[in-house]
Amino acid sequence: MSLNELFTLTARQLCLCILPFAQGMKITDLNRDGGIGSNSLLVELGGYTFVVDAGLHPKLTGNAAVPNFDFIGDREIDFVIVTHCHLDHIGSLPVLLKQHPKARVFMSLPSQMLVERMLHNSCNVMKRQKEEKRIPEYPLFTHDDIDGISGRFEPLKYKDPLRLELHGEMLTITLYQAGHVAGAGGFQIEHGSKTYFFTGDVLFDDQRVLNGARFPKAKKFDAMVIETTRGETERPEGKTRESEVKRLLKQVGQTIREGGSVLIPVFALGRMQELLSLLNDARKDGRLPRCPVYGAGLGLDIADYFDQITKRTQLINYTRRVTKELRLKRPPRKLTPGKEPGEPGVFVLSSGMLVERTPSYMVASTLLASTKNAICFVGYCDPDTPGGKLLETRPGQTYLFDVLDYQCPVLAKVDRFELSGHADRDEILNFALAAEPKSIVLTHGDPGAREWFAQQLEAADHPVRVIDPEPLETIEIL
Repeated sequence: MSLNELFTLTARQLCLCILPFAQGMKITDLNRDGGIGSNSLLVELGGYTFVVDAGLHPKLTGNAAVPNFDFIGDREIDFVIVTHCHLDHIGSLPVLLKQHPKARVFMSLPSQMLVERMLHNSCNVMKRQKEEKRIPEYPLFTHDDIDGISGRFEPLKYKDPLRLELHGEMLTITLYQAGHVAGAGGFQIEHGSKTYFFTGDVLFDDQRVLNGARFPKAKKFDAMVIETTRGETERPEGKTRESEVKRLLKQVGQTIREGGSVLIPVFALGRMQELLSLLNDARKDGRLPRCPVYGAGLGLDIADYFDQITKRTQLINYTRRVTKELRLKRPPRKLTPGKEPGEPGVFVLSSGMLVERTPSYMVASTLLASTKNAICFVGYCDPDTPGGKLLETRPGQTYLFDVLDYQCPVLAKVDRFELSGHADRDEILNFALAAEPKSIVLTHGDPGAREWFAQQLEAADHPVRVIDPEPLETIEIL
């Protein structure tokens, strides 16, 4: 190669020229605040540059909720991997793809079937928030923007390797079912002599409508990127998912028999369909008395998508039969804080964290002040959300529904049931240690959760480099 030819090489081609000496992987957390929020990772591996997820922070608004895509600069993104369709993982996908029009987008087939619906709903929410909260930059993208990127979504089959070649450099992506929600995937990257594994959000337990994670067993990885959501949550001895389902149904049944109502706050994708299926089965076999079941919003719409996914893939078990047999009712449109909403029943409503102005938040304001009612949380609640704050409020103390300008004593039974869509910390720890990686990167967790994982990993028999990256800090894994 002549000097003139060498000087005309692009930065990417230069990287390939020195590839044998630069086999490491670089990772940058694009989430401005770290923790759990606008989840997005920039990954540089040899001549490849790709992004894992592009979320919106659920507690922030406007541009502050978007990952710092400016950090990418003029680097060309080859592809994006979507691990699943919760908005903290896909909510800024149209923003990223608008900036990188040549990037391919890989996800599972169920995710491909769900992602547009989730994004269109997010666009509607932002339009409403633009008026309610006076956020000038909303919506961050339009319905036309979503339609414009839909043709770039490429579905991957679980356990079916996708081999890419760029300028003669090979990279293989293999997606594995991750439980958590329909379409969720962890993935394996093979590049040169190295193998890396990203768990994404994972649940190993089987659910009523979805099998648990089917990750590769007895597999060794050079490095792993793991979620740490439940690092601060210790499951009590003897408490299992099955026992928690029984405890939940017992609480629901007792409350209904005594003439009260039950609110179960849920995430629209995954938790709602799981709970509707559980309630339907329990009513049919007599574990629950007959009573009205109320549902509304995006979660019911997604139930129809679950029916289509069941028919096309057999990866989940949910059909329209569930909603028909339950004869779901919609809660009253006009609700008055402190005044119960008509006929007692079970309210299965989003959001799962009682976010302001959502159906679950509004219904909670009508039920909380009565001892005959119950509010049953079944998933993760950020401590700073209304749901997290309610769980920290003792019985009899005053709770404030801020946006409603209403406060009342906590008289209803408020409890949390361990039906999270995230795996127990010990399960993730055991999976990671069994793979004997040289390095483990901690993601998707609050500081205390990451600290627990760091301590456990550093104390393990197998020596491992534990990396807890700061936001926008590029770390290299050799």
